[in-house]
Amino acid sequence: MMSSELSSPSVKNNKLSILAELIKYVRPYKVRVFAAAVALLFTAVVMLSVGQGVRMLIDQGFSQQSLEQLKMAVMFIFTVTILIAAGTFARFYLVSWLGERVSADIRLAVFNHVITLHPSYFETSGSGDIMARITTDTTLLQSIIGSSLSMALRSALMFLGALVMLFATNIKLTLVVLVAVPFVLLPILFYGRRVRKLSKKTQDSMANVGSYAGEAIEHIKTVQSYTHENEERLAFAKEVEKTFVIGRRRIQQRATLVAGVIVIVFGAITGMLWVGGRDVIAGTMTGGDLGAFVFYAILVASSLATISEVLGELQRAAGATERLVEILQVSSHIHSPTHPASVEGIKPELRFESVSFSYPSRLEQIATKSLSLNVNEGQVLALVGPSGAGKTTLFELLQRFYDPQEGRISLGGIDIRQFEPQELRQQMALVPQQPALFSDDVFHNIRYGRAEASDEEVIAAAKKAHAHEFIVNLPEGYNSFLGDKGVRLSGGQRQRIAIARAILKNPKILLLDEATSALDSESENHVQQALKELMQNRTTIIIAHRLSTIQHADKIAVLEQGGLVDLGKHQSLMESCELYQRLVELQFKQAVSE
Repeated sequence: MMSSELSSPSVKNNKLSILAELIKYVRPYKVRVFAAAVALLFTAVVMLSVGQGVRMLIDQGFSQQSLEQLKMAVMFIFTVTILIAAGTFARFYLVSWLGERVSADIRLAVFNHVITLHPSYFETSGSGDIMARITTDTTLLQSIIGSSLSMALRSALMFLGALVMLFATNIKLTLVVLVAVPFVLLPILFYGRRVRKLSKKTQDSMANVGSYAGEAIEHIKTVQSYTHENEERLAFAKEVEKTFVIGRRRIQQRATLVAGVIVIVFGAITGMLWVGGRDVIAGTMTGGDLGAFVFYAILVASSLATISEVLGELQRAAGATERLVEILQVSSHIHSPTHPASVEGIKPELRFESVSFSYPSRLEQIATKSLSLNVNEGQVLALVGPSGAGKTTLFELLQRFYDPQEGRISLGGIDIRQFEPQELRQQMALVPQQPALFSDDVFHNIRYGRAEASDEEVIAAAKKAHAHEFIVNLPEGYNSFLGDKGVRLSGGQRQRIAIARAILKNPKILLLDEATSALDSESENHVQQALKELMQNRTTIIIAHRLSTIQHADKIAVLEQGGLVDLGKHQSLMESCELYQRLVELQFKQAVSE
């Protein structure tokens, strides 16, 4: 669905002028644009000369009964045909190449921009809609720029050129044809606006269809487990039907436009033939002139018909362009400082100073409230608390996915907003409870921690994470494809791949969302040893779910509703903090029994 952020007034435009946004993507290819324009102009001029060939054919070939003149006229038309073919080939190739290139550049620009946006943007904008803009909308632009725009320019040139030739041939008949022009332009302008609005609705609706299908496929096990196949079929059918209804209305408007233009234009030509035929019979006009005039009149008519049809395509392009521009005009809420501080040699000491924060999509809910905490270099801080206490929020604030509304967070005594976001994040490694794996091989997924790492370093990291043994038993070892989101691995195996990635990154600060929670007892023991080694001389914050983690922490922060309830070691908290006692009894009951 369209978000409020994507519907900002700055990008609203009810005219084709939105297509001007494409100029900056076309500008780097000025030479090819110029060559395509030359080919277009050449083809139009040569096409117009066919009318003179028709005049020669009738006046000098047929009327004079001369085989020689007939041969010359036919050869002239044939030569012109060859030139038209050559010019059309050059124009089609150059313009199609331009469409492919510009489409690729826009797709790249949108993706490059999207991956820099703040996470709150994705809370209100579905990934399916964004993907539809990057793929479907840019593909549509490729078709428009590479085909329809060329046809529109060619038709406009042909219309103007043929109009000049009409005046040169017979002014009276030309005026008969021109009477119809206003009647052609009015429906083009009237229906064009409708087509554009419906085109944008079609693109939005297609994005919804893609989002719905993608979500159902992503959660296919849940769909099948709850036997919701029929419900999903019906719901998806409704989304598809909505798209069809909008598409049908758009096609109806375009068909009405084209049919109306054809009736008006060819009605004018019919009137012109009546007037011109009478002049030929009266001897005030030659048959060749009338033939040439009919040829040019048909060119004018076909050009207007093409323009009216292509205008519908251009309206679709305007809709697609607007949707892409909407994304490109979204600015990230996380900004780099003008003069960033250096992270070189900085101590991994973290401080939360009276931090208050609410997520942008739910400002009424407080995620953290006047929270103050500090973690010294090399210390291990465990975060415990009920769901919604703000534990994960602290991780997101530390990595500057969001900035707090009040208070500040410092690294080595410097506000983290003074660092380049990328440099700040390079100091940290996150191992979430549900690890994110990519549809690629093992090497790629572990090397995500440090792109330039060698194969040997990747394998060494996997061994420390106790992942090497199961990796070498995969069909192709470290080159094994893991499937979508690592679906070919068990939960514990995915967790160890994520730990190996963090080990390879070799960060100053570790953020662990209970990285061992998905492992069996034996694997947990191995990984705990690996993490213990990794955590040496590093500042570590752990969202704790297991008692063993809590007992080894230097400090335990007990959180509730975004605030700090108590801080201390396990034993002291067991004596002084009622909430902590309850959490140990309930949340860690299973861990105690183990």
